[in-house]
Amino acid sequence: MSLYLNSKKIIKDWTDYNGHMNVAYYVLIFDLFGAEVLMDRFKMGEESAKKTKKSTMVVESHITYNQEVKEGDEVNINLLYFDHDKKRLQYKLEMIHKEKKFLASTIEILSLYVDLDQRKVSEFENEKTQLMKEFIDKHNKSFNKINLKFSSKLKKIK
Repeated sequence: MSLYLNSKKIIKDWTDYNGHMNVAYYVLIFDLFGAEVLMDRFKMGEESAKKTKKSTMVVESHITYNQEVKEGDEVNINLLYFDHDKKRLQYKLEMIHKEKKFLASTIEILSLYVDLDQRKVSEFENEKTQLMKEFIDKHNKSFNKINLKFSSKLKKIK
């Protein structure tokens, strides 16, 4: 099962000479219309970067391209999985064709929480840890833990 985050229509500028969406724009859609929604929910998005000088930075990703999407297609971005430790976020998103319901793509991300003034990895503040804990507690039964690539990189909180 998955949690809906956002929808987006594929525009001409994102397509290539093969008549489908170029690979680079899959990452753009996942980032802007999936990850940013998630980061805002945990107060780690653009507003946090500007006000607190703390944000997340992707350090590793794994993407699959399962079925092509074309100009005019609309896709849903859904969260499949989310977890964290003291400094890292792990999440997996899927892109589903809105009308035909096929899986177009997935991306799994490992991000670090960073103090932008020092340009160093930082631990999450208690408020953010609590927001993530409540979110996980609420949605954990919906998460799909199959085929995750980065779970071993989290240092679980004791």
